[in-house]
Formats: sequence, C-alpha cells, structure tokens
Amino acid sequence: MDTIGFIGSGNMAEAFIKGIISSGMYSPTSVMASDIRQERLTYLAEEYGIQVTQDNIELVNHSKVVFLSVKPQNMAKMLDGIAGKLKEGVLVISIAAGITTSYLHKRLGENIQIIRTMPNTPAMVDEGATGIFNSNASLQALQKTVDLFKAVGKTVVIDSEDLIDAVTAVSGSGPAYFFLLMEEMVRSAEEMGIPTDAAEELVYQTAKGAGVLAKQAYARGESPAELRRKVTSPGGTTEAAMRIFRERNFSGIVFAAVGRARDRGRELSREVDQEQNP
Repeated sequence: MDTIGFIGSGNMAEAFIKGIISSGMYSPTSVMASDIRQERLTYLAEEYGIQVTQDNIELVNHSKVVFLSVKPQNMAKMLDGIAGKLKEGVLVISIAAGITTSYLHKRLGENIQIIRTMPNTPAMVDEGATGIFNSNASLQALQKTVDLFKAVGKTVVIDSEDLIDAVTAVSGSGPAYFFLLMEEMVRSAEEMGIPTDAAEELVYQTAKGAGVLAKQAYARGESPAELRRKVTSPGGTTEAAMRIFRERNFSGIVFAAVGRARDRGRELSREVDQEQNP
C-alpha cells in the first residue's frame, strides 16, 4: 500500500488521518505526518499508530500522496524545502485557502499532479463538505482524492478554480455562520430569562434537529425554503420572526457576507501570487 503523508498535522489533518484509517483506506503504518511541534507528533503516533517525522524531506521521500495542510503563511517556505524532492508520479493535495494551483506549480514544477481542495471543520466529525478542483492530475488520481475526502464527509468536484473562492465562502467558512446564529440565539434566550444551561441545550438540539431534518429532506428533493414554509404558520410566532428577518434584510446580509468572504479569498490568492512574482 502506498504511503500518504501530511505536511502539517493540525486538526484538519488529524480528521483525515482518523477518517482514512477508520475507513480502511490506509493502514496506520502507511500514514506519515510531519510537524514542527514534536508534542503534536507524539500525540498522533500514540493515538493512531502512524509514522511521524519533523523532516518534510523524509516524508516526501516515502509518500505517493502528499497533503499540504500547513497554514497559508507558512506555505512558501515549506514548498521551497520540498521542491525537487517529490517522488515520481506523486499526487499533491492542497487544503490551504488562498493558495492557487498555479502558485503550487511554480514552486513544485509544472509536471507535478496537483489537486486543490476546500474542506471544512465538520470533517473532524466525518460530516465535512469539500470542494475539489483538479489542476492536472489523472482521472485515477482525482477519484482517489474524492474517495479520501468521502472518508470524512461529502464532496463536490468543480471544473473551474475560480469557484474555489465561492466554495470557501459558502462551505469552508459556512460553519461559522451557523455558529454565529446559535451564539445569538443562546444570548437572546438568556436575555429573555432562560437559564444558560437550558438555553444552550435548547439551541444546540434545535440546530442538530434542523440539520438532520434538512439532510433527510434534501434526500427527498425538498428544499430549505419548503421546510421553512412548513414550520411557518400564518399569523403564528415563526411568521412574526420571519417578518423581522425580512424587514432587516436578512437575505441581503447573508449575500453580502458570503460575497465578502469570496472576495477575501480572491484577495489572498492575489497576495500570494504577487509574493511569487513581485
């Protein structure tokens, strides 16, 4: 079995390590992680039985699939360190926001197979949503990437890299939008006199239930708008709340926020590319 290596071993990398091992795609001995933090590597080795190293060159020498899971600001130095050291036929998968495939090719070589992805944090509980863009990898490599990300959730393959920034804005950043709504619902409940522990229990369970209900409805071809209409009785409490949302232009706020997140992704990409070509 080929070895898969993770350069950078934070929470997202751990989610994938856990997912691919539990799914049987890789055995622990076929997984390697590198990181500058020895304590993090010790934890991963003890928790999952994988190979670990602080030497990225050692990792790429052993890996047919290399995950780039370092922070974007640390990407340039890391890429310079492994350039020219990758194995023949290697597949490089990036999960870094704002790092374009053209940037990666310039650093690593035009012939290197590169796939850019944008997962999200629910991957840590095997409920991730990942957008995948194939720069120049084979169909076999693309399918392998899809299978890897299916181990931690759902995947969507897109045919334009320009759309990755939109994917980042919608699903990459998306969990934070839901968490913000939950945060404000808890605060509102507290201000109306509900004890904090009760408020949190009500909001967390409501969020979970709504998510499960929406997932089941999606499988039936039912939209969120249809679900909303079903719970909104004429003249009732939900309709009263919906009226406030409409009056305060809730849809416009969401559109503007998601659009700004997309634009910031584009800005980050340009900043990185300008660093490559000052």
